Amino acid sequence: MPNNPIPASANNPADAFTRLLTVLDTLRTQCPWDKKQTMETLRHLTIEETYELSDAILDGDLDEIKKELGDVMMHLVFYARIASETNDFNITDVLNGVCDKLVNRHPHIYGDVEVENEEDVKRNWEQIKLKEGNKSVLAGVPSSLPALVKAARIQEKARGVGFDWEDKNQVWEKVEEELQEFKTEFNVADNTAIDIEKAESEFGDVLFSLINYARFININPENALEKTNKKFIKRFQYLENKAKENGKALADMTLSEMDVYWNEAKKI
Repeated sequence: MPNNPIPASANNPADAFTRLLTVLDTLRTQCPWDKKQTMETLRHLTIEETYELSDAILDGDLDEIKKELGDVMMHLVFYARIASETNDFNITDVLNGVCDKLVNRHPHIYGDVEVENEEDVKRNWEQIKLKEGNKSVLAGVPSSLPALVKAARIQEKARGVGFDWEDKNQVWEKVEEELQEFKTEFNVADNTAIDIEKAESEFGDVLFSLINYARFININPENALEKTNKKFIKRFQYLENKAKENGKALADMTLSEMDVYWNEAKKI
């Protein structure tokens, strides 16, 4: 017989959330693993769960998205449970805090501010954050974000206060300018020594300008690159499998031989 009754499934959001809180409270006080966890030990697990959610979203797997959302939700409740033990804050404080913030940052919904479009909303959002005490528009960009995501967020934040190109043609001209500068100075066709530090800096400029252009045409660069990664993996694994079926090892095949399978994968 179990030591504790299993909380019954709920039929509405409030009861379901209460059920999660009850389960977490029980695990925190009775499970040896859960009792040992701290915010620091959970951190890397939360990051992992977030990436798993991201993968499910890109795969369009709704069942997996539902599962991963539950995992992330559990982690959020766990952090609040740990904080409540030292009387720093609890889940009620967390939920009220985010609701207060949303109300305050949407004066066009909960106040008398008028907006015409999404850009007005973003601009108001950034101005309100500055009034709340942020010293910089860019202060809200986490320093630990992956560089590609961080570049996109930096540009979005700057746009929110009007610091941006006027149209996408200007941005594409910048892309071409950066590409040409990089090609001219670091052309692999010649054999001159390359200043790696300088080349890295210039290559960063190329990527930053491409991310900027992607933003102007409503492409999420992180999603775009990850979809290309997944596409490459799928095609490469097809190449590996076909080579194995034919008793060949990739290391012993010529590039032309591998291209046959690669082109088959592209058609599939």
